[in-house]
Amino acid sequence: MKKTIRRLPDTEQEVMCALWAYKPPATRAEIENILFQTHPMAMTTLLTILTRLSEKGFLTIRKENHKGYYTPCITQEEYLASQGRNFIEKLCGGNLSVFANALCDSGLSKEELKELRTLLERNEP
Repeated sequence: MKKTIRRLPDTEQEVMCALWAYKPPATRAEIENILFQTHPMAMTTLLTILTRLSEKGFLTIRKENHKGYYTPCITQEEYLASQGRNFIEKLCGGNLSVFANALCDSGLSKEELKELRTLLERNEP
Protein backbone atom coordinates (compact mmCIF):
# COMPACT_ATOMS: atom_id res chain seq x y z
CA MET A 1 0.00 0.00 0.00
CA LYS A 2 1.28 3.43 -0.92
CA LYS A 3 1.93 6.03 1.75
CA THR A 4 -0.78 8.55 2.46
CA ILE A 5 0.16 12.13 1.71
CA ARG A 6 -1.86 14.68 3.60
CA ARG A 7 -4.14 16.96 1.62
CA LEU A 8 -2.87 20.49 1.21
CA PRO A 9 -5.04 23.57 1.66
CA ASP A 10 -5.94 25.15 -1.69
CA THR A 11 -3.37 27.97 -1.56
CA GLU A 12 -0.52 25.61 -0.65
CA GLN A 13 -1.64 23.25 -3.41
CA GLU A 14 -1.55 26.11 -5.94
CA VAL A 15 2.02 26.92 -4.91
CA MET A 16 3.03 23.26 -5.26
CA CYS A 17 1.40 23.13 -8.72
CA ALA A 18 3.47 26.16 -9.74
CA LEU A 19 6.61 24.49 -8.40
CA TRP A 20 5.79 21.22 -10.21
CA ALA A 21 5.32 23.21 -13.43
CA TYR A 22 8.88 24.52 -13.24
CA LYS A 23 12.08 22.54 -13.73
CA PRO A 24 13.54 22.33 -10.22
CA PRO A 25 15.09 23.96 -8.43
CA ALA A 26 12.92 27.05 -8.83
CA THR A 27 13.39 30.45 -7.27
CA ARG A 28 10.66 32.39 -5.48
CA ALA A 29 10.48 34.77 -8.46
CA GLU A 30 10.00 31.91 -10.91
CA ILE A 31 7.21 30.41 -8.80
CA GLU A 32 5.67 33.86 -8.41
CA ASN A 33 5.70 34.36 -12.21
CA ILE A 34 3.73 31.15 -12.71
CA LEU A 35 1.25 32.03 -9.95
CA PHE A 36 0.82 35.60 -11.23
CA GLN A 37 -1.27 34.33 -14.15
CA THR A 38 -3.90 32.57 -12.02
CA HIS A 39 -3.26 33.12 -8.29
CA PRO A 40 -1.29 36.31 -7.66
CA MET A 41 -0.13 36.80 -4.08
CA ALA A 42 2.17 39.07 -2.13
CA MET A 43 5.83 38.06 -2.01
CA THR A 44 5.72 37.75 1.79
CA THR A 45 2.67 35.47 1.58
CA LEU A 46 4.42 33.27 -0.97
CA LEU A 47 7.55 33.05 1.20
CA THR A 48 5.43 32.08 4.21
CA ILE A 49 3.68 29.35 2.21
CA LEU A 50 6.99 28.03 0.84
CA THR A 51 8.37 27.84 4.39
CA ARG A 52 5.23 26.05 5.57
CA LEU A 53 5.48 23.55 2.70
CA SER A 54 9.10 22.89 3.64
CA GLU A 55 8.10 22.26 7.26
CA LYS A 56 5.46 19.79 6.05
CA GLY A 57 8.05 17.93 3.95
CA PHE A 58 6.65 18.85 0.54
CA LEU A 59 9.75 20.75 -0.61
CA THR A 60 13.31 21.57 0.32
CA ILE A 61 14.84 25.02 0.44
CA ARG A 62 18.47 25.63 -0.45
CA LYS A 63 19.83 29.12 0.24
CA GLU A 64 22.60 30.40 -1.98
CA ASN A 65 23.78 34.01 -2.38
CA HIS A 66 20.72 35.42 -0.58
CA LYS A 67 18.40 33.50 -2.88
CA GLY A 68 16.21 30.51 -2.09
CA TYR A 69 15.97 27.54 -4.40
CA TYR A 70 12.93 25.29 -4.00
CA THR A 71 12.78 21.62 -4.97
CA PRO A 72 9.70 19.41 -4.52
CA CYS A 73 10.12 16.30 -2.35
CA ILE A 74 6.90 14.78 -3.69
CA THR A 75 6.00 14.49 -7.35
CA GLN A 76 2.70 15.73 -8.64
CA GLU A 77 1.85 12.16 -9.64
CA GLU A 78 2.48 10.88 -6.09
CA TYR A 79 0.32 13.64 -4.64
CA LEU A 80 -2.53 13.06 -7.09
CA ALA A 81 -2.47 9.29 -6.59
CA SER A 82 -2.67 9.70 -2.82
CA GLN A 83 -5.45 12.29 -3.03
CA GLY A 84 -7.39 10.13 -5.48
CA ARG A 85 -7.35 7.24 -2.99
CA ASN A 86 -8.35 9.63 -0.15
CA PHE A 87 -11.21 10.95 -2.27
CA ILE A 88 -12.60 7.48 -2.91
CA GLU A 89 -12.22 6.50 0.75
CA LYS A 90 -13.74 9.65 2.26
CA LEU A 91 -16.39 10.73 -0.23
CA CYS A 92 -17.38 7.36 -1.68
CA GLY A 93 -16.92 5.23 1.43
CA GLY A 94 -14.25 3.25 -0.37
CA ASN A 95 -16.83 2.09 -2.91
CA LEU A 96 -15.33 2.33 -6.39
CA SER A 97 -18.75 1.81 -8.02
CA VAL A 98 -20.05 5.01 -6.39
CA PHE A 99 -17.03 6.88 -7.74
CA ALA A 100 -17.39 5.39 -11.24
CA ASN A 101 -21.10 6.24 -11.37
CA ALA A 102 -20.35 9.80 -10.26
CA LEU A 103 -17.78 10.11 -13.05
CA CYS A 104 -20.25 8.80 -15.61
CA ASP A 105 -22.91 11.24 -14.39
CA SER A 106 -20.48 14.19 -14.29
CA GLY A 107 -20.93 15.14 -17.92
CA LEU A 108 -17.73 13.59 -19.26
CA SER A 109 -17.85 13.17 -23.03
CA LYS A 110 -17.68 9.75 -24.67
CA GLU A 111 -14.11 10.57 -25.72
CA GLU A 112 -13.13 11.41 -22.14
CA LEU A 113 -14.71 8.21 -20.85
CA LYS A 114 -12.87 6.24 -23.55
CA GLU A 115 -9.59 7.89 -22.51
CA LEU A 116 -10.32 7.05 -18.87
CA ARG A 117 -10.99 3.41 -19.79
CA THR A 118 -7.67 3.27 -21.67
CA LEU A 119 -5.82 4.74 -18.68
CA LEU A 120 -7.45 2.27 -16.30
CA GLU A 121 -6.69 -0.70 -18.53
CA ARG A 122 -2.97 0.15 -18.75
CA ASN A 123 -2.48 -1.26 -15.25
CA GLU A 124 -4.06 -4.63 -16.00
CA PRO A 125 -1.71 -7.64 -15.82
